[in-house]
Amino acid sequence: MYSPQLPLARTRVPFPAETDKAQAEPGSLEASLLQLLHDHHHSSLKLRQQTELAKKESINNAKRVSDLLMDAMNGGVQESYLNEKRIELEIRTLAATIARFMKQTDQWLVTTNAINSAMKEIGDFENWMKTMDFDCKSINAAICNIYQE
Repeated sequence: MYSPQLPLARTRVPFPAETDKAQAEPGSLEASLLQLLHDHHHSSLKLRQQTELAKKESINNAKRVSDLLMDAMNGGVQESYLNEKRIELEIRTLAATIARFMKQTDQWLVTTNAINSAMKEIGDFENWMKTMDFDCKSINAAICNIYQE
């Protein structure tokens, strides 16, 4: 991903006699070449520094963009997670309410069946009472008929 570090430009180290000669003759070809080499070396170092700076800056910018994207994505995920938790809580609440209503319904059914049984017994008792009343009236009528004769 990263480009390998290029070796620094190497300059030829002149012998002391050549240095004196180059310094003594500023317009000489060797002095010009040394100056060009020196300028090239400095411009290459400056370019490397600028490249490293740009690389660090671009890495920081990429990291920042990545963090912003992650935050934006996590915001939606977090909201979904909170919604899921709220829904689960509502489901538990509804399940508890349904269980309570089922118990209540069972109690109402038991009570209603007891009332129905009592009503049947009352209806049977009422029918028995009517039958007894009719029988008593029949017996009374028969006794009255026997007594009058």
